[in-house]
Amino acid sequence: MSIEASSTAGGSQAVRIGMIGGGPGAFIGGVHRMALAMDGRCQLVAGALSSDPEKSRQGGQELGLDPSRVYGSWEDMLQQEAALPAEQRIEAVSIVTPNHMHHAPAMAALQAGFHVICDKPLTITSALAEELEQAVKESGKVFALTHNYTGYPMIREARELVRSGGIGKVQKIFVEYLQGWLVDPIEDDGQKQASWRTDPARSGPGGALGDIGTHAFQLAEHVSGERVSRLLGRRQSFVPTRAVDDDTMVLLEFGNGASGSLAASQVCTGQENALSLRIFGTAGGIAWEQEHPNELRIFHKDGAMEWRRPGNAYVGATAAGMTRLPAGHPEGYLEGFANLYRNFADAVRGQQLPEAPFPTVADGVRGVRFIEKVVASAEQESWLAF
Repeated sequence: MSIEASSTAGGSQAVRIGMIGGGPGAFIGGVHRMALAMDGRCQLVAGALSSDPEKSRQGGQELGLDPSRVYGSWEDMLQQEAALPAEQRIEAVSIVTPNHMHHAPAMAALQAGFHVICDKPLTITSALAEELEQAVKESGKVFALTHNYTGYPMIREARELVRSGGIGKVQKIFVEYLQGWLVDPIEDDGQKQASWRTDPARSGPGGALGDIGTHAFQLAEHVSGERVSRLLGRRQSFVPTRAVDDDTMVLLEFGNGASGSLAASQVCTGQENALSLRIFGTAGGIAWEQEHPNELRIFHKDGAMEWRRPGNAYVGATAAGMTRLPAGHPEGYLEGFANLYRNFADAVRGQQLPEAPFPTVADGVRGVRFIEKVVASAEQESWLAF
């Protein structure tokens, strides 16, 4: 898909979005705003950008939003937007708050008749996640969860290859997500991103496990098509004053008999965003690294290793539909996010969608259950069914 072809659905057809969170000093809110704007299928028209009304006002001013549609709380935004004429009010909310603030606004938005796109993990407990899943079913609204790596073209190519039997029966799955930015207790100095991620009241029970381990878990199941059936978890805090884990290791067993492992660590000094996935079957295997997102390695039992890259005629239709640039031009993190927003907007408009267009509330429920199961396994020092 060319740049021009991906930008044809703007104007009055753009899905009108109100953002909750993502105000001054936030990281992920800016990512979401760039992603939702990339294709012209979404337009940010309102926001409750901070729990502090003044910061929300400041953020709205910086973004050029109509001051009358910048709200001091998400409750005010949902109430006042719902009172606007249908052709003016927001149609969906984008939730980019810390984890503990996902459930309440998402539930209220669904009940008010708005679609929802939410950052991961879905909530901080499986009970709350299941409430949201039921609310989505009752509302009939579109709900997307931004596990953004599912929007990468070569992840979609890997998924299509593995699930079609291209590497034979899956036997081994290894996934790891390594960062080094929390090797020191920077939360003690008030670093905003570290402060809430290391606070169990805001992050939930999982530190690295919830922040990046859920990405790794979702990616392994998304590509392989196999579901974890049993696990053995080990959690550790290398920073002794930290109340949540900064390093997690999990042994995995899958329903088809495959086995593997998951590592999620934020104390691997020098590592930036080292998410990698390897899957091996009876006839071959695949390997992918997020820091080299345009390269998918394919291993053949009786042949040479193969490399696939986006933008070439040999990639499958799903990967091609996620590709924005000609071969040889790098694309990755923002484009992956934008692919999810584009598919979300198309779902809101009732348009035809690619296979598995975005992670759903069901993926979110499974992710929260995974966090809880690893926590319980680590505490009990035993294998647990999942």
